[in-house]
Amino acid sequence: MNFSNPKYKKMFDRLLGACHQNFPSIDEKLLAKGFEFAIEAHKNDRRASGDEYITHPFEVALIVAQEIPLDDVTVVSALLHDTIEDTEISVELLQKEFGKEVAEIVDGVTKISGIFKGHEITQAENFRKLLLSMVKDVRVILVKFADRLHNMRTLEHLHPEKQRRIAQETLEIYAPFSHRFGLAQFKWELEDLAFKYLNKVAYDEISNKISAKRNERESFIKKFADPISKKLDEYKLKYEISGRAKHLYSIYRKMVRRNKPFEEIYDLFAIRIILDTSDKNDCYTTLGIVNQMYPPVADRFKDYVSIPKTNNYQSIHTTVVGPDGKLVEVQIRTRNMHEIAERGFAAHWRYKESKTTSDKDLENWVNWVRDIFESATKDEEKKDLIENFKLNLYQDEIYVFTPKGDLKRLPINSTPVDFAFEIHSKVGHHCIGAKVNGKIVPLDTRLHSGDQLEIIISKNQHPNKNWLKFAVTHKAKNAIRKYINKEEEEIVNAGKELWEKKLKKLKLSFNMEDIIRLAVSLKFEGTKHFFKSIAQGKLDLDDVLATTKEKEKKEKVSVLEFDSFASSARNTAGGILVDGKIDGILYSYAKCCNPIPGDPVIGFVTIGEGVKVHRKSCNNLSMIQEKNESKFITVQWPENESSLFVAGLKIVGKDSPGILNDISHAIVSYQNTNIKSVNISTADSSFDGSVTLYVHNIGHLERIIERLKKIKGVISVERFESF
Repeated sequence: MNFSNPKYKKMFDRLLGACHQNFPSIDEKLLAKGFEFAIEAHKNDRRASGDEYITHPFEVALIVAQEIPLDDVTVVSALLHDTIEDTEISVELLQKEFGKEVAEIVDGVTKISGIFKGHEITQAENFRKLLLSMVKDVRVILVKFADRLHNMRTLEHLHPEKQRRIAQETLEIYAPFSHRFGLAQFKWELEDLAFKYLNKVAYDEISNKISAKRNERESFIKKFADPISKKLDEYKLKYEISGRAKHLYSIYRKMVRRNKPFEEIYDLFAIRIILDTSDKNDCYTTLGIVNQMYPPVADRFKDYVSIPKTNNYQSIHTTVVGPDGKLVEVQIRTRNMHEIAERGFAAHWRYKESKTTSDKDLENWVNWVRDIFESATKDEEKKDLIENFKLNLYQDEIYVFTPKGDLKRLPINSTPVDFAFEIHSKVGHHCIGAKVNGKIVPLDTRLHSGDQLEIIISKNQHPNKNWLKFAVTHKAKNAIRKYINKEEEEIVNAGKELWEKKLKKLKLSFNMEDIIRLAVSLKFEGTKHFFKSIAQGKLDLDDVLATTKEKEKKEKVSVLEFDSFASSARNTAGGILVDGKIDGILYSYAKCCNPIPGDPVIGFVTIGEGVKVHRKSCNNLSMIQEKNESKFITVQWPENESSLFVAGLKIVGKDSPGILNDISHAIVSYQNTNIKSVNISTADSSFDGSVTLYVHNIGHLERIIERLKKIKGVISVERFESF
């Protein structure tokens, strides 16, 4: 591997050394080719820090080799993970140069870039694709984890607003997701780095206090560990004891949760005992030794050795009262368990060419992911998709048992309903009650680790909306929603049938637009809500249709009223001037815009109907004008100093004594304006009506409108128009 640039040679040798240290075998030629290819592909690119871009894929590949070692194909994919997205390199070229596996992993990472977007529901489908791609090849998500970790380590070079967005996204999705994947070190570092950019003041304060107590902590750990070490030596056990401060975000969450300052959080660090043994019984022997030395704290013991977590995490956790009365968390595990705890599935699972997994727990976990995202097909089911998945990522687990003793893992705070759906969808649909440890309990009872459950079912029982208030698992919630939606759909269809029968009986015709308009006018959320109300008898169709007919009748009257007003106004004005003349030229008023005196107008020469007079603001005018510019002529309303034209106003407001007098006074008191007619009608403490008056010009009319709007109780004043 000859690199002309010494810097590149040094980088490659470091990566190669990490691969040799962690992999049983490695294709050095493939690795060198991938490194050279990445250098060439990104030779013109720079990072926000100003560094050559190759530093990023190199660091991502190094993380993959050192912290989640899987195979050399994953390392090469990490080196190339940005080539498709940021350069002109295609998937086909990668496949030709590096083979199908590398090309598919890089393509997978490219497709999921930028998909995690917090609460953005529009990303739900892409989010689903990301997880399903993970199911297809787990290495896609492992490279993505490494990519995000390095980006978080170099986040200081970005704009503060972008820092916060990426940090929030990391805290909400990547950190809990890496925890579910068993990558404890990733989770801790991602959380602390996100915390640093989301709450710098709190981060610095806790970090400084932890650093200040380092010597004191190391002294205490030695004092705590010495008696345990002596006893372990007597049992001839090989071990490693270490103490570490809990990571900063964990301490911060405890301070917030317990509402206490840093000084009152006593379990700030944990002691870890790692045994060099393959016999898990040695873990229990060590637990006995620890409990002999220091009294255990009740309810702070967890045995994940006998019952591992879903991500295959195994360890014994206990909290004891150490020297000076300080609480100390102790974790006991074998070396192999420790590798799995730190590096997740990658520590004990190697990708197989047959694309099958030898690890049942991994298979169960990815099946859980697939079940969640493949079952959400309708838009209404996807609304809470990301939120529900994030909730499942964060939740701790409990383990409960069937009457036969089979183990079932559930999220903390699960209920018998969650358990029932975990057993089988039919059991969930018909569960009417449950026995927990032999006692009958309500369906909303919170379950605890070690509970034994028996579900009581009834053929007449079905899910209801109330179950959604206490169900926890996505599986249960999704099944409940599906049933409720199906039940609601049946009610809606029944309402449709009643509606169509009534229309047929009354010989009426409504298209979909008419129905939507009617539903909105009746204050319904949509047509579904409208039909549902019909089926449930909340809506009297005879009244609704009678009201609709009356409304249509009023609208027709309104049109006739306008036509009458327009005719009167035009006659009063003396018609229209065409080429400066009133007589001798055939003309008519366009129905599309119904011009009335006072409107700026223009004439269009037609064949057979003379001149059509349009408003200059008519919507149809622009379409006609494009092709028939020569057919337009000047027209206008007759004008002289004493000329008046009739204008109409529509007025709506709250009814009150003297309102008609106020309206009349506002008009007449301005330039002795004459009123031609007033028509006011009242109903339910409100009024609406029309006023026709004589005005000199549009400016005159606008002043009148302004005066009317100032009257107390008047809501709106508009010029009388037919559209």
